[in-house]
Amino acid sequence: MRSLLPFSLALLLFAGGCSKDKDVEPPATLASFPIKLPVAKIWGEKVGGGKKQLVLRLGLGPTVDNGVVFAASHAGEVLAVQLATGHKVWDSRLKAPLSAGPASGEGLVVVGSSKGEVIALDAATGSVKWRAHVNSELLSAPAISEKVVVVRSVDGRLRGLNAATGKELWSVEQQVPRLSLRGTSSPVIARELAICGFDNGKVMAVSLATGDTVWDTALSAPHGRTELDRIVDVDGAVRVAGDNVFAAGYQGRTAMLALDSGQIWWAHEMSSYRGLATNEDMVFVTQSDGVVVALRQRDGSEVWRNDKLKRRGLSAPVVTSTAVAVADYQGYVHWLDKSTGELVARVQVTKDRVTNPPVAVGDTVVVLTDGGNLAAYRATAPKT
Repeated sequence: MRSLLPFSLALLLFAGGCSKDKDVEPPATLASFPIKLPVAKIWGEKVGGGKKQLVLRLGLGPTVDNGVVFAASHAGEVLAVQLATGHKVWDSRLKAPLSAGPASGEGLVVVGSSKGEVIALDAATGSVKWRAHVNSELLSAPAISEKVVVVRSVDGRLRGLNAATGKELWSVEQQVPRLSLRGTSSPVIARELAICGFDNGKVMAVSLATGDTVWDTALSAPHGRTELDRIVDVDGAVRVAGDNVFAAGYQGRTAMLALDSGQIWWAHEMSSYRGLATNEDMVFVTQSDGVVVALRQRDGSEVWRNDKLKRRGLSAPVVTSTAVAVADYQGYVHWLDKSTGELVARVQVTKDRVTNPPVAVGDTVVVLTDGGNLAAYRATAPKT
């Protein structure tokens, strides 16, 4: 095991950018528009939260599995509620400063802590099944398969843990630059591969069973005179659609890669530190400046872009059955038409930032604010 490099630094991005100069453009003012998509709040719940969670920009976002929503707080609370009703299933209190997850699947709910602890809970009861230590802070949700739980830590390591015991099965590493964004990409699992982005601008796929590297592709190469200019983190989760992998990097490119080889099929200069989402034929990207862009999967051609939410610290987008949804630094959730990018609905959960992406299930969006407010909204297209 290896500790985080002593000279590693973290860059925290705020809605208005990292400069304190007075001429920095402010976040876009929200303008009114015709509401074309009716949105109803289904339920709301509180999950820990507090000032620490607001300041630390933790990787704590909701997840849904088998009709149950799971969410966690930095104070150690892990909560399970019914997606349809908000009815509480269980509520576990862990003695750990949680900073990543939860992830859910295969009967497990897995969270990570800022002290490098990985904790697996029984999805049905909330009881602890195992704990493992990886000796480095965790800031992104793990990925879960039947036999392996994959975790990505801030020291540049991707680890495979035994899903039944938490024992480490394998570990691979990418170099961590001296300066990087605060955050890490969540690994994804597809066709017996674990795929993840890294702080050096690379996307790597390894064998889920052995940890052997299958491919290792540089999405973007560092360039520029200063260390700030050379930041090329891939912090948003990659997305897999069919035989293709989609990824986006900060001060770098958004690209489509071949799942089997990592070959880049198309790429655009398009900076994003939040990430992207996909549906059957489109890719939706939240750019670093808050512009939301839709691209065709097959060739990367642009379909539309919406610049009405610039510099509002947007989350990664999620795709519902009725629209594309993003959340912002003032706790608003915005719904955009999938075909045109036009704003069609908006609600405010609270005044707290939403750092981590919401979760979409059908026409329902589940949001967790940095202050610990968990809420579900249903956006139903009007009958024609």
